[in-house]
Amino acid sequence: MLLPTLNPRLEQRLIDLYRDHLERAAAIDWSYHEFVPWGQGQCFRENPWSLEQRKLPPAIYTAIETALLTEVNLPWFTTYLCQTFVGSLNVMREFIHTWVAEEDQHSNLLENYLILTRNSNPSDLHHLRKSVVYGGFESSFTTPIEAITYASFQELSTLVFYNNVAKAATPYDRTLSTLLRRLAKDESLHYAFYRDAVKAHLDLEPNYIYYVRNVLLGFFMPGENMPDFAERMKTIARDANYGPQHYYKQVVQALVDYWDFENLKPTAPEAELARQEVLKYCNRLERIAKRYA
Repeated sequence: MLLPTLNPRLEQRLIDLYRDHLERAAAIDWSYHEFVPWGQGQCFRENPWSLEQRKLPPAIYTAIETALLTEVNLPWFTTYLCQTFVGSLNVMREFIHTWVAEEDQHSNLLENYLILTRNSNPSDLHHLRKSVVYGGFESSFTTPIEAITYASFQELSTLVFYNNVAKAATPYDRTLSTLLRRLAKDESLHYAFYRDAVKAHLDLEPNYIYYVRNVLLGFFMPGENMPDFAERMKTIARDANYGPQHYYKQVVQALVDYWDFENLKPTAPEAELARQEVLKYCNRLERIAKRYA
């Protein structure tokens, strides 16, 4: 069976994708201080926090806090990717460094927003953040092909999450909607790189679908280790515009269509079986999504 390593014949293609990313990122470069509502800041010693100061609806607040608690684990995500790509193509290590530099300010923006707008108890948020970072992140997708596939799903999921929650948040706080959409722009560029890196491998060698299947059927969001994650996602699905129907239509189906699994022709029997399993899984997700529509 095909090894789950990046194909050296695609090195130039990955370099081209990386250069495209750098150009696009430079064109929309930004700093989180531009989106933080600094004017709303007050001294917590002089004006202690109380729950009635929170203006966001519970589901929107839960969505933003959940996003923050996912973003703060960047050090562990970085460790995972760096370890996975040891000995791999240099361009991947270059991209990871760029990705980290661009992702680094996401948690700063979300945390400053929650504290300055007094939507969050700063003391509680501090302890919650520490506990999540202490918990770390581990992935069972430890090969380069699985890692870029996982990153494709994770970046697209985050992109859709931010855009969908931004839409739900607009009636309550346009500043929040604006900053969420700005975060989504970063995620869209990261997603495009990983997505096209996977596609290049599938176009060259369709048997790579064997490893893509592993990720799709076992995908989990990196924030799953935070307290009450399942309940958080139920709340967000119900009232913050991101649930199973969005995950299926805007994430899974989008990638399955882009990678053209329907027409992919792997030659290895186990790879063809993996392709069929993916399509059956998509049918099952579609049935689940219809119950939430």
